[in-house]
Amino acid sequence: MTAIDVARAGAGVVKWLISPCGTGATVLTTASLAGPAPRSQGDSCARTGDEVKAIVKIFRNRFVWVAVILLAVSAGAAVLANSGGSEAKPADVRGQILAKMRSTLEQVDPGQHNHAGHQATAAESSVVCGVHVYGYEPADATAVASVRTVYGFHLCGVAEARRPWDVAVKLAGPLIMDMSADPPGIQVVEATADTMYIDRLKEMFPPSYAELAQKEALPGPEMSELRRRYDDAAGL
Repeated sequence: MTAIDVARAGAGVVKWLISPCGTGATVLTTASLAGPAPRSQGDSCARTGDEVKAIVKIFRNRFVWVAVILLAVSAGAAVLANSGGSEAKPADVRGQILAKMRSTLEQVDPGQHNHAGHQATAAESSVVCGVHVYGYEPADATAVASVRTVYGFHLCGVAEARRPWDVAVKLAGPLIMDMSADPPGIQVVEATADTMYIDRLKEMFPPSYAELAQKEALPGPEMSELRRRYDDAAGL
């Protein structure tokens, strides 16, 4: 029974109990429940006490069943809602990959980012990174442990004491992270003496990810968080 059916059932009971009588209506009162009430002269709709008791009994029984139906419907809806919310959902693989990329890049020496011509940095400096994922393989992986290769972007700042972000040494660009290695391997897309950057990108990245890498860098929230973390690390 749907909610509309329940409403119709209730409406039918009310219509039976309170019926039109000219311009007025038959009204159920506590006095009429006490016993037979005389019919008013000309009031063809007035009900006797026995009639009222019978109506009330049916009215009461009908609404007991309506309440039962409503409870059943509510329980069914709750079960459906709970089962839908408790379905086993794949882990947030992308979010976990971002965290893994970030921690990997920040834990290695800047020279291990494999950037050509990176500048020497102070021994007491730290690396703070923001990352973005274009995609990973296999694309249907439901756990980080199943991911072999990540195609993404990184922007890292070498945080030295009191050195502002604008003049900090930075390491940036699309990269490939080999997640099957421990620690993960890092390969940055860079131009070579013989190959332009765009050609190198297309050589290293699958076409769909190479296209994204030409359009996307760090999302706004990630960039804001990177700057906040850099300032903290640099003591600014």
